Parts: sequence; C-alpha cells; structure tokens
Amino acid sequence: MTTWPTDLAGVVALPDGRLVRGRALRRGDPSDEPAPDLGVYLTAKPYDERRWESRWVRWPDFRLPADPSDAITALREVHERSAEERVEIACGGGRGRTGTAIALLARLSGVPAEEAVPWARLHYRPGAVETPWQRRFVRRVELDLT
Repeated sequence: MTTWPTDLAGVVALPDGRLVRGRALRRGDPSDEPAPDLGVYLTAKPYDERRWESRWVRWPDFRLPADPSDAITALREVHERSAEERVEIACGGGRGRTGTAIALLARLSGVPAEEAVPWARLHYRPGAVETPWQRRFVRRVELDLT
C-alpha cells in the first residue's frame, strides 16, 4: 500500500514522517484524488463510508468526543496505519474536530502537549482546534506514550 502524495490538499506530514489527510465532509468528495484506505469520521450522527474502510467516532460539532477512550483508540489506529496507508480524518467543516484529532496525532508523533495546538494550526489549518475545551482536551488527555 502507499501513503498520500505530499502535495495533496489537506495532507499533513506528522513530525515522525507519517502522512494523514484532514478534510471537510461538507465540501464533498474529492473524487479525482486517490481514495483513502481508511477514513475516520468525527460526526455527531453515524457516518458510514461504503467505498473504503471507515470508522465512525461519535463527536458532536464544537464539542469533545462522546467516548474519549474510543476516540483515542481510533487515533492510535490512524497513527499506526498512516505509516504505510492512506488514512483520512474528517468532520463537517474539517476544522475543529479534525484539527483536534490532528493535534492529538502530533502528540502521538512526539510534539509536547502544550505545543500540539499551535503545531496543528501551523501545519494543518489556521484556526484548527476551535473551542477552549478542545484545546484543553489536546493538552490534558492521557495518551500513554510509553
């Protein structure tokens, strides 16, 4: 399997070299681009992408995941699989929830907790990780990096 082309919109190179794509579901399907091998969808209502393997994480807009443990498990899978596969993370607008997830992936890649939100805003999208509680979640959630 192969990872994402680095020049593709939304593709972020994590500090450990893994590539993930963040995108906004409301912008529609980028059908002219390679399909992901795995999509993780952070939405309030169930989301099932039938064209490729997908996973839904219940995560209401502007909020935190309904089950933080489930979200962290999904992000660990994203991090692991992105070493050799095309993995995307998406929410409605591609900014708050997706930005929060990318900041957490940065932490899994070695970025210190206090630097993860600025890192996501610099490397993914300005304004990523929209709410104070999302920023606090990125700083405080236990990722067990051992």
